[in-house]
Amino acid sequence: MERIITSSNIRDFCAWLKSEEKSKNTVEKYIRDVTAFVEQLDDRAVTKETVIAYKQKLIEGKYAVRSINSMLASLNSLFAFLGWFDLKVKAIKLQRQIYCPEEKELTKAEYARLVNTARQKGNGRLDLLIQTICGTGIRVSELKFITVETVKCGEAVVTLKGKTRTVFIVKELKQKLLRYIAEQKITAGAIFITRSGKPMSRTNIWREMKSLCAEAGVNPNKVFPHNLRHLFARTFYRLEKDIAKLADILGHASINTTRIYIITTCDEHRRRMENMYLIL
Repeated sequence: MERIITSSNIRDFCAWLKSEEKSKNTVEKYIRDVTAFVEQLDDRAVTKETVIAYKQKLIEGKYAVRSINSMLASLNSLFAFLGWFDLKVKAIKLQRQIYCPEEKELTKAEYARLVNTARQKGNGRLDLLIQTICGTGIRVSELKFITVETVKCGEAVVTLKGKTRTVFIVKELKQKLLRYIAEQKITAGAIFITRSGKPMSRTNIWREMKSLCAEAGVNPNKVFPHNLRHLFARTFYRLEKDIAKLADILGHASINTTRIYIITTCDEHRRRMENMYLIL
């Protein structure tokens, strides 16, 4: 019997993902990946051969290995949902990266220049938003939990992806946020909001951060909200050397995810090797 992926299958898969409490971004990504696969099938039946051929097409398309594995995971999830377990394909094996390219990681000095530039431009909201993400390690999607109420008590209870954790707001950040709340006359609810009172979107935050790059003298390729979270993770790990605690703070289900956040840059890796003094 031929197996055809219908629009009804995709709708049911979408509903199932939501029932599994997957985040909005995760659901959208899975559906986007599945739809891309179905479109290239051109109404043909799905077989193990067509899935393997699609995998090869992705490889030849020069996608990053992590991106390919992510797309394959979306397909495998759909196949499991439909009960077509024999169609699932293996992920590409990837050697664990031990260091990251220097040009991709935001430094503490660059972070300071971004904050100072936002302040000089009179954008107090962006100034504090950048400091809040970097000073707490929260995700952009979790900014809605930084409210008047949570700032006053110095901690926010964050619930996301079926997990709940407490995010602490350090004293200096709390004072800055309380001052901002008073100045903006925000009486309750989320702090980082638009003029219409809605929480700022990821796109808005990304665009505002990019607008600082030229004046701050920072490579735009380094400037996006998630890199602030990486900077928090690397700074915490250098001080504490406790990856399990860091995973809990970041809300990671697996320490393997946390490892990605704390890999050193090429220069740091090279310096550590040179400090071994093994060349006589």
